[in-house]
Amino acid sequence: MFAMLKTGKMEQFMTDLEILGLLVACLCHDLDHRGTNNAFQMKTESPLAILYSTSTMEHHHFDQCVMILNSDSNNIFQNLSMEDYRKVMKVVESAILSTDLAVYFKKKNKFMELIDEGEFDWQSEEKKELLCGMMMTACDVSAIAKPWEVQHRVAKLVADEFFDQGDLERLQLNQQPVAMMDRERKDELPQMQVGFIDVICLPLYKVLSDTFPWIMPLYEGTMENKKHWQDLAEKVEMGLTWIDRDTIDEPVEEFVSYEPKDIEFTVTTLNCAHVDRKEAAEKSALGRFASLRKGGRTLTKGVRHRISRSLYARSTPEDATKSKALIPDRKSRNKLLAPVDLDSLTGWLQTSARLKLVASSRQLAKRLPSSGKRDYR
Repeated sequence: MFAMLKTGKMEQFMTDLEILGLLVACLCHDLDHRGTNNAFQMKTESPLAILYSTSTMEHHHFDQCVMILNSDSNNIFQNLSMEDYRKVMKVVESAILSTDLAVYFKKKNKFMELIDEGEFDWQSEEKKELLCGMMMTACDVSAIAKPWEVQHRVAKLVADEFFDQGDLERLQLNQQPVAMMDRERKDELPQMQVGFIDVICLPLYKVLSDTFPWIMPLYEGTMENKKHWQDLAEKVEMGLTWIDRDTIDEPVEEFVSYEPKDIEFTVTTLNCAHVDRKEAAEKSALGRFASLRKGGRTLTKGVRHRISRSLYARSTPEDATKSKALIPDRKSRNKLLAPVDLDSLTGWLQTSARLKLVASSRQLAKRLPSSGKRDYR
């Protein structure tokens, strides 16, 4: 993003607040990444998927960004006026959500139409938001334009993560993963990379470089890497292998004995001892929250916002002392990677929330400026 703004001279279309928001969004756009995509979160009915029905992980990344900014010594926006604070946070939120490729596909045609019409005035709020979204996507997939030695390695790391998710889908959900997540089709990765470049990367970089010629290196680097991937694809067709088997060939074995739909809950928590309090949870506010999901009812944005902040509020030192006995030691953490159903999870949420929700929310309120900047939405 910095290179696009400075070397690409796109800063001329942005205000200082917008530039600040874009840079912060780039730093925070994948905070607390879980190693799975939005579709997997929805299939497993994870807590995050319950909170956010669309752009699940992107909403979570933004929430993590807000939590960090509201922590001691981290609120780099605290000296801004209320109006400027709201503006920059709106840019951050919009930019992070735009990294969802589903959002990109919805907006790209409108952006292409503006370019085809010869649109070069990006001062209107709607057009500028559209431009920022395209810039975020261009940055998000920019590994495809980096030198081949870097691109090749990054592609293997991404493929390894995709194949791990595919293993989980096959073993836990009893579903056949899509090609790019199917470890059994790993030798097709070069051809899939070519497809990814043709469908997403090249069209975006082409239209951006035609409109803003200073970012042409993104397009040229992508074209160069496409040639490398095509060469590898041809080798695969001739029966030659290329995959680094130390990083890609090992399937996920430790999940074999687990039940479907419980994968997302394989996390180390503060209170695994209370996961069986189903009856108490059903009577609590969080128990009612789980019942809403079962009944097919949707949560309002305000409720989702409050629940999200509650789930990820940081504990105060006093809370940490109270919950010390519940924190597993390092040796026992692996034993905690056991499946937990939604009802059991609410039991843990109820007890954990009692320890830290009230104190954390009060502590968080003290950290915020008195001008009320917290409610920027």
